[in-house]
Amino acid sequence: MSERTYRIGIDVGGTFTKAVVIDNDTQEVIGKSSVLTTHSAAEGVAKGVIYIFQRALTDFAVDPRKVVFLAHSTTQATNALLEGDLAPVGIVGMGGGRVGGLLAKNQTVIGDIALVTGRHLKTYHTFVNTDKLTPEEAKRAIEELLAKGAKVIVASDSFSVDDASNEAIVMTAAEGLGVPSTGGSDISKLYGLTIRTRTAVINASILPKMLETANMTESSVRRAGIEAPLMIMRGDGGVMDTAEMRRRPILTMLSGPSATVAGALMYLRVSDGVFFEVGGTSTNIGVIRNGRPTIKSAEVGGHRTYVNSLDIRVLGIAGGSLARVQGNQVVDVGPRSCHIAGLPYAAFAAPGEMEEPELIFIQPKPEDPADYAAVKTKSGKVFGITNTCAANALGLVKEEYYSHGNREAARLAISPLAEQLGVSIDEAARRILDVATDKVIPVINTLVQEYELDRDQVMLVGGGGGAAALIPHTAERMGFGYRIPQDAEVMSSIGVALAMVRDVVERVLINPSVDDIAAIKQEAREAVMKAGANPDTLEVFVEINPQTGRVRATAIGTSEMRAQDLLKNVDESEGLKIAAQSMNLSPENVQLKASTGLVHVYQGLVAEKRLRFFTSRRYPVRVLDRQGFIKVQRSDASVYQFSAGMALAGLKETWDNLTIYNGDSIIYPDLFLIVGSHVVDLSGVQSVEHASGLVNAELDGLRPDEPVAVVGVRGQRGLS
Repeated sequence: MSERTYRIGIDVGGTFTKAVVIDNDTQEVIGKSSVLTTHSAAEGVAKGVIYIFQRALTDFAVDPRKVVFLAHSTTQATNALLEGDLAPVGIVGMGGGRVGGLLAKNQTVIGDIALVTGRHLKTYHTFVNTDKLTPEEAKRAIEELLAKGAKVIVASDSFSVDDASNEAIVMTAAEGLGVPSTGGSDISKLYGLTIRTRTAVINASILPKMLETANMTESSVRRAGIEAPLMIMRGDGGVMDTAEMRRRPILTMLSGPSATVAGALMYLRVSDGVFFEVGGTSTNIGVIRNGRPTIKSAEVGGHRTYVNSLDIRVLGIAGGSLARVQGNQVVDVGPRSCHIAGLPYAAFAAPGEMEEPELIFIQPKPEDPADYAAVKTKSGKVFGITNTCAANALGLVKEEYYSHGNREAARLAISPLAEQLGVSIDEAARRILDVATDKVIPVINTLVQEYELDRDQVMLVGGGGGAAALIPHTAERMGFGYRIPQDAEVMSSIGVALAMVRDVVERVLINPSVDDIAAIKQEAREAVMKAGANPDTLEVFVEINPQTGRVRATAIGTSEMRAQDLLKNVDESEGLKIAAQSMNLSPENVQLKASTGLVHVYQGLVAEKRLRFFTSRRYPVRVLDRQGFIKVQRSDASVYQFSAGMALAGLKETWDNLTIYNGDSIIYPDLFLIVGSHVVDLSGVQSVEHASGLVNAELDGLRPDEPVAVVGVRGQRGLS
């Protein structure tokens, strides 16, 4: 029997820094702990990370030599941008020729970047014509910027996407002067000199602070005797090593919410759903689609960047949000919480503390309305009436949930409110939750529509300590299923501990050829392997936007130490049970429809009555990998099995069969190709030629008789 090894995940939240210790082999949570986040310490959030890490080793008797993976999220980049704790940036703009040089000069002048707090990121600019660029000229330009007040340097050349040698000359000169620097092409390979320069400027501005934090944290880890690489959470849901973080710290923006998604993906095996991270004051909401989080370009101060982050919607409603009451109406819930008001939750009191509760109204902050509801007891103690209290009063919070309190105390607290409203205690509690979830439901509906989720397949997935306060009632009102897992309050830390190594490569390629696609996929593979991924576990997903010409390759793989987990196979019968349970069908109504040997495709049969006399049939599909993870789920889809030699012809036939021609409109299908252990998502492709190009790259090297599968969903996307 092999010795137990461990994974440690640390999530830095706005209030608490939480750590979990996980068994590397079984993924069992061995221990969890938390400390207050050290925003005001001289060492910044690094102090809390180091302290909770050392405490985790001690409290759970972890041998440092047996830690094979250690990672943490960080609020440092986001906080620096919010608070204006940034280094002034000097920009060396570059371009060649007379006209090209003039354009590049204008497009690299970024000016001061406004931050949401009203502060500004200061920039200075100089320009060098690349026709005259030498190491000496680069040094002169840098010294000019340093004299103006710059502390870090950005090298931005108009053609660095194709040739970064000029940026390298400037960065080498900066290194010689002991000045941190960033190249525009280091951050993004997309065209658009202004956005690329702006993104590099933001990255450079946080370099000094992030380097200081990384050095402190890493030295503490090494002193503890841990040899495993220290990984940092990215804002797109993956992790990267500290060497990569030192080069591109901007990628850590929004890494906190992304940790919860990583936990939902890896720990709960969620493939499609709406996830929540519910705290005490705010809630983050986003989407998992086809087993991957949805991504968008991050904005800073209203300016678009070339940094990918999770598409997160933030609401000022959560478990601790206080009810607001005017007359006999609950007029609002939040945005103030018990935490802001400095009050305990009524639901967490003992019934004996709730003697003779009297409804009172408070003003959490001087600028707030004085209509936030609370109760004052005979002892003079004041308790807040929150979503958590309402959910406990209705019995919606199961005993195993973190926000489970005392139902009797919650009902006693709500009773004077119910009397003022002229309703029962249950109805008063329901009104609080109705008003609260009225804010949540439109966001979910918008996300379902934007990302074309099957409504009958949507699962609400909860993380954070306040998950049970909002999610059960939301799910009931919308007719969705929901899951709140054990250890939901540390789901973000679990996500950090189990996160995949990830990197993204983007290019603008008009009508990309098969060779173009193969090249960008290989670049993504190499980038993620450099960041610490095991080559045997890699998957690369390619998305093509024919309108903009943007091609994005996302490579994902497990860390070297976690590759062994992939050897735990789920056989066909176990997979069928998982698929049937996911479809809410009995196993007798589900069959294995296609398989590559490493991935199985199961299809069910659902007969539904329509207009009393008619019966319609649909065929839900689940694609499961060898670990039993659901990679694709659809409520109605077609499944085909081909050999590799016939795959291209089969793909074209499937495309033609499922494409709908409706007058002047063409409605394209969503297709998924399963090759070996890889699921190739073709749902963003709007021509069979592009689909064939992506498939060709996957089929390269396969024997003609090797099995492949295609899942097709009719009528998902249209082009008028």
